[in-house]
This record gives sequence, structure tokens and C-alpha cells, in this order.
Amino acid sequence: MSKPRIWVTRRLSDATLERAARDYEVVINYEDRPGTAEEIIAASAVFDGIIPCHSEHFSSEVVAQFSDRLKIVANHSVGVDHCDLPALKSRGIVVTNTPDVLSDATAELAMLLMLGAARHAVAGDRIVRSGAWDSWSPAFMVGKQVTGARLGIIGMGRVGRAFAAKARGFDMELHYFNRSPLAEELTQGAVYHDTVESLLGVSDFLSLHCPATPETNGLMSAERFALMPAGAVFVNTARGALVDEAALIGALDSGQLSAAGLDCFQVEPGGNPAFSRFDNIFMLPHIGSATGQTRDAMGFRALDNLDAFFAGKAPGDQL
Repeated sequence: MSKPRIWVTRRLSDATLERAARDYEVVINYEDRPGTAEEIIAASAVFDGIIPCHSEHFSSEVVAQFSDRLKIVANHSVGVDHCDLPALKSRGIVVTNTPDVLSDATAELAMLLMLGAARHAVAGDRIVRSGAWDSWSPAFMVGKQVTGARLGIIGMGRVGRAFAAKARGFDMELHYFNRSPLAEELTQGAVYHDTVESLLGVSDFLSLHCPATPETNGLMSAERFALMPAGAVFVNTARGALVDEAALIGALDSGQLSAAGLDCFQVEPGGNPAFSRFDNIFMLPHIGSATGQTRDAMGFRALDNLDAFFAGKAPGDQL
């Protein structure tokens, strides 16, 4: 019996590719560039399944041109804002993602961004690297202390809870907004707020961990940044679409925010060139889940979903 034919759209971890080649007839994009709309449409006619990343976009316009062969899109990501789920489901295509396995890696990066933004990591590195460090004073590079500060978390899913667990190590006072309150054993004392506005008022530090949806796009606006305590620090490791970037610049220019840590942007790759004039923005190129252990786990989770589907079972991460 022939093996299902699978397209792997990006250069995934070696362990993932070895397992995929063992169990499937696999075509791998070794050029490691995003698949185009034309390539995705063509793939629907010659592959039984696709393992894409968030760099491939399954819009309703693309899905409308699919052939009938493609049966499953097993995403190598937890976020699925690059997929039009109703369009895919209307064609009978199963969609899965990779939850759980990237929570700690992303939470670690959020902690790095929070600490780096609060303690002048960008400016300090530049001063030492350039040879400009030639003096010291008690007023030199004074930052914002994390320990004991109030932390607001928007989105108390897996990553939000992992971040909260790490923030407890800094004795932070935890507050969160979620679509609904969570059980005490999940939040371990974090204070629930039933509106974003209520949360913002107590957020000396604010970290986003919610998905990008039509309801959350532009979540952080000028009006909402203004509700935060003066000199607050803002962190985003979720999705760039959640933030009005012009409003973020305005909040930094006015001093309403003292710093920001960003791993995602409205335009990716590339980011926002206007941010580069700020020494108080600590930026990374969307690498929240980029550890070897996590990349293997994500790839294996995507393959687990394929294995279940082609064995006639419901994938564990079916959306």
C-alpha cells in the first residue's frame, strides 16, 4: 500500500524530517522560503497532506482554488491566524496545530524581553560594544525593577500560564484578563479582570499571550496604552496584529511607556523600521519557540496529528 504524500513547506528540524521521510512520501522545501499562494494551490492537487508554518497563508481565495485531493493541513505552529478555518473546513480539510509543546520556550522569551526592556539591554549592549562606556554614576542607566511589580497578562492560555509561573519567581503580583476566569489551580492566585481596561490600570508590566483574531486585532490602541501606569513596560510575544504600532510609538515618545519588548510585528519578516530609533525597544525576530527541543517537539506533534488522521482516527489537535 502506498504511503500518503506530504509536502513539508519549510526546513523543519532534522529529527522531524527523518521521521517524516520514514513514514510518508515526503517532498521538502529545502530552499526554506515561504510557500506562495500558487504553490499551495498546486500542492492541493498532488499531496494528501501539508505541514505548513505560519509563513504560508491559506486564505479563502487560495482554498477556493484547491483540488479535492488534499485532506489535512497539519500546522507546525500553535497559532492558526494564517489559515481561514471556515474555508478549509468547508472543503472537508482537517486542520491541526501544535499546542502545549512551545509554551515554555515562548514564555522564556517573554521573560527575556521583559527583563531586557526594563533594564536597558539594547542601550547597554551598544554602549559597551561601541567603546563608549567611559563613566559611571548613580544615575547611569537606571531601569525599572521587575521584582515585586504588578504584571498584567492578556490571554491566560498555555503560554500565558507558563509565563505567569516564571514571573512568580520574581515575586510579581499577577493579574490577568481572559475570555472567562480560570480555575484557581490554573491561575494560582492571579487576580482575574473581566475587562482589558480594568487590567491595564494595574499593569506596571503588560504581556500579550492571546491569539490574533478579528476581535483582537488592534487590541492595544492609543486609548488603551493611556490607561496603563505612567512608565509601564509592554511585551508582545503573541502576534503583531494585536498592536497599533503607531500608538505604541506615541506611547514611547510621550513616556507613557518606559520600554517595550517585541518578538512580533505587523509586517514580518522585516518588522517596523520606525522602531529602530528607540533604544528602549528590545526586539527579536519572532523566535519565541526557537529552541532545538521545542522545534523537535513541534515537528513531532504535527506528525502525530498526521499519523492519527491517516490511521483513521481523529487527530488530538484537530481544530
